[in-house]
Order: sequence, then structure tokens, then C-alpha cells
Amino acid sequence: MRKVLFFAAIGLLTMVLVVSDHVFPPPSDADRETRTAVVALGDSTMSGEGAGSYEAGTDGEDGGNWCHRSRDAEIMKTSFEADQKINLACSGANSDKLRNEQLPRLRTIAGSNQVVAIVVAVGANDDPRFSEILNKCFEAWGKRSDCTSSVAPEWTKRVRRMVPKVENTLKAIRQTMRDSGYLDSSYQLVVQSYAAPVSPKMPQSLQNLSGCPLRTADLQWVVEEAVPELSNGLRAAAGKVNARFLDLARAGEGREACVGGDEPETEWFTRLTVDFDGLKDQRRASHALQESFHPNARGHEQIGRCLTEFLASDKRDGACVPRLDGSLGLTTES
Repeated sequence: MRKVLFFAAIGLLTMVLVVSDHVFPPPSDADRETRTAVVALGDSTMSGEGAGSYEAGTDGEDGGNWCHRSRDAEIMKTSFEADQKINLACSGANSDKLRNEQLPRLRTIAGSNQVVAIVVAVGANDDPRFSEILNKCFEAWGKRSDCTSSVAPEWTKRVRRMVPKVENTLKAIRQTMRDSGYLDSSYQLVVQSYAAPVSPKMPQSLQNLSGCPLRTADLQWVVEEAVPELSNGLRAAAGKVNARFLDLARAGEGREACVGGDEPETEWFTRLTVDFDGLKDQRRASHALQESFHPNARGHEQIGRCLTEFLASDKRDGACVPRLDGSLGLTTES
């Protein structure tokens, strides 16, 4: 009889080993289930770059932390049933930095809170180096040449090299949560793409240092080719790990930097932004243009509203698009 019970116990343990995401999860706070949290991971578009109102210690005060985590970042503007909204994103982060610097903090948070959703924006600072592309187009404007001819031919290759890096990062997020005792189905994992911050529809009078020093042909390439292709690459990476995908490629349509002309308050993205006081400080000078061409506080509020709708839906894919009333709304795909 004892032998029968022994072998039955061994069989049961084997079943547990096979079906469990993590057989012996690490101990967590006893009341973890009573504290819920939504966590944001990623780069400048998630941290809140361009929105101002940065958290103390993330605006270069110590000479090293330029994460620019804003109190007005989209995650803070998202309405979701959670006790906390925690922003771990950092301006300039790529896939490696997210894994090495943000995931250890996610592990700690997951152990002391019930994480119900994780929203990720990463990839643009990997091989695509999107901000570098805009800088090249800025330089090309100054030289009265174009940047598209040198950048466009290699853009597809850059995006393709990015996809496995983002995929590996998303797998690392999944594994971090499994190691903390979570099932993949117990929280939402959302991958968010990037909005085009500029448009060829801007007035020519602002295609200069007073607003957006970029050539029309280069702007067309950014909007019509670069941003959509980047979104498709991120959608592919999200699909590999069974994550949800929110497409922002058209999120700024009609509200991009400089399209408002004499009414910049109607725009959702920053124009060329220079920290003139920072230029006088050697420690801050290299970050004097950091806020340029990012969602501003109005943009983050609108994206946060769309993200709210997406988190409440049950669709795998969705996109944020302009509505007739001028706000940003969600459209979903089956």
C-alpha cells in the first residue's frame, strides 16, 4: 500500500512539473493580491519625454539620470482598475537596457504587488535608431540636401535586425513574471508602437529652426514608409510571445509638430525644443535638444485615453486613430 501511495505521489509531482509555469515560485508578500499595479517599460515615448513635470532625479540632477519620467506620461493618464501606475521606462533605453535595468525592478514590483498589466514601448533605439534618423534629416536640412537617399535603402534591414531583439526582450519579460509566480494569462502584456511626430503637411514657414527644420520629401518618407514599417516589425515581435499589440503609427495624424502653424497648442508633439539654460552647463549641454519631436503632455493624455480603451477590450490588435471630434480613439482588428 505504501509503495502504491509513493508511486502515486511521484506521478502527481511529475504532472505538476509538466503543467506548471513555475513549480516553486519564490515567496512573495502575503498580501500581494490586495495591491494591484500597472507597469510601463521602455524608452522615451513611454517615460514621458517631452511632457515635462519630470520626477525628481530623472532630469539630470545627478549628472547621469536623464530618464525623463514624467508625471504626465501616458501611463499616468490611463484609467485602469489598479492601485498603482508604475513607470520604469527611461529615455534612450534600447532592448538591452530594458532587460538589464528595468526588469530587475519589475521582478521586485511583481513580488510585492499583483501586476495586472505591463505596457512596453521599445525597439526604436535598437537598430532603427529612429532619433538618429531625425538628427540626420535635421543635418541634411542645414546642408540643403536630403537624408532619405542615404537612410531609406537600409531602413528595412535595420527594422529586421530589431525584431529578434525586441522578441528576446519580450520573452525576458514573460520569464521574469513566470519566475515571480505568474501565469502568462494572469496579466496583460501590451506592446506599443510609435507615432510619426512630424508630417509633410506642416507649413513651409515652419520648416526651419523656429519649428521643424526638415525637408518635405524626408517628412513624407518618415510618415509613409519608416513609421509603418517600424510598426509592422513590432507587431511581428509581439506575435511571437502572444502579446497584444497597439499600433500608434497614425496616432498623431493632424496633430504632429508644426502642423498647427500659429496655434502650437493644438499639436500633440513637441517642435524643435532647446534647453538654452542647459546649453550653458557642460553637464547638461548634450541633452539640450532631448525633448524635441516627442509627444507633449497633450499627446500623452490622448494616447493614455486610447490605451485605456485597449486595455478594456478583448482584441489582440488595436490602433489609435483620430476621431471626427478631434480626439484619439481605438479601432480594433479581429
